[in-house]
Amino acid sequence: MLVERDGAILRIGLNRPAKKNAADRGMLRGLAAAFARLEQEDGVRVGLLHALGDDFTAGLDLGDVGGDLAGGGIDFRAEDQPDPWGLSGPPRTKPVVVAVHGLCLTLGIELILAADVAVAADSATFGQIEVARGILPFGGATARFPAAVGWGNAMRWMLTAERFDAAEALRIGLVQQVVGDGTELSAATAIAQRIAEQAPLAVSAVLAASRAARGTAEREGFADLGPALQRLAASADAAEGVRAFRERRDPVWTGH
Repeated sequence: MLVERDGAILRIGLNRPAKKNAADRGMLRGLAAAFARLEQEDGVRVGLLHALGDDFTAGLDLGDVGGDLAGGGIDFRAEDQPDPWGLSGPPRTKPVVVAVHGLCLTLGIELILAADVAVAADSATFGQIEVARGILPFGGATARFPAAVGWGNAMRWMLTAERFDAAEALRIGLVQQVVGDGTELSAATAIAQRIAEQAPLAVSAVLAASRAARGTAEREGFADLGPALQRLAASADAAEGVRAFRERRDPVWTGH
């Protein structure tokens, strides 16, 4: 991770560009530590999540963490650290703006859904592709994607594993602004700076009240993710999905 303070903004950069910023255990731990710093550091009012290299993220590095999925999830944060995906642990009290470019798959979309405002480069490409690997999204998309973009729009992309472009991400409301390639970070910085200029207690209160309005349905849905992931990750289809990906072929599903 590349974590830098810029006045009241904490820039959090995914920094594994040689692997398309695919998340291994080290990146996941670094992200949790960065979000903890966002919460704890005096004078920091907004987080700005971005990525180095050509892509935002290609999702999980299955070669590194794939074996953890059958156990129901990946243990990557200390108990007192916020979860960047907001599934468990202490709630985040400071807003996060995301700047997306290049490829943004699976957990990348879920980082957007867990954040507060997102800006995308015009050529960014998105995909919630877990079903093509024989598993389900387990970073919050099953609850938040339909809530954010509507049931049909979310199912259109989660159930087909197809990729979609920045124009579609804007149309459905996954991102709030699309800008020219190479300007997404400056555009996101401008939004973060504007948020940082507001009364910090009021900003935190807006976040807390808005999350409370979601009710208990989201939290109840998250409670089922671990067991569901464990069942799917142990299936023959999940093993076939990984093999097919590595062998660059279409999977042959059996429903087992």
